Amino acid sequence: MSETSWDSAYTTDSAPWDIGRPQPVFVELADSGEMTSPILDSGCGSGEHALMLAERGMEVLGIDVAPTAIRRAQAKAAERRVRAKFVVGDVLELDRLGRTFATVIDSGVFHTFDDPDRPRYVASLAAALRPGGILHLLCFSEHTPGEWGPRRVTQAELRAVFADGWQVERITAAQFEVLPGIAQEAPRAWLARIVRTP
Repeated sequence: MSETSWDSAYTTDSAPWDIGRPQPVFVELADSGEMTSPILDSGCGSGEHALMLAERGMEVLGIDVAPTAIRRAQAKAAERRVRAKFVVGDVLELDRLGRTFATVIDSGVFHTFDDPDRPRYVASLAAALRPGGILHLLCFSEHTPGEWGPRRVTQAELRAVFADGWQVERITAAQFEVLPGIAQEAPRAWLARIVRTP
């Protein structure tokens, strides 16, 4: 989708992934100490994951291509008096941030890319993640019923695209929460922990 299309999902309040709270799996990861600062929220949307992490005292930067989403995230940060930073930008060009992070989180971004853009995104992530840093990635799995929503991803596809310069430490079954009424049941997902190798 284009920048305009992503932004319109927020201007029309039709973003099914914008549930007004973090995905539970990322809360669990934070609770278990698997998030190390500084953290990049790649495709942060309206900022719930970044804000949750900042509330725990972590340094977080959220980036998203949708200006409306970033404005909402900034407003939430001000309202909650949380120190999280948000910028408008393309996750396919994370090198433009000019810095690296110990942790990157991706909640529903990877599964939006087609085959040619998947390696571009992985290269972009590599430019933003320090050697030894951790990527936590949540995407729709092939076990999600029906045809609505984003492209489904298999474990084999994740392992293949992250084969060079990465170590896939684990991929576990999870759920991806969406707004009520969007799906009869929570979409099935894969939650991957992937290490950027030196």
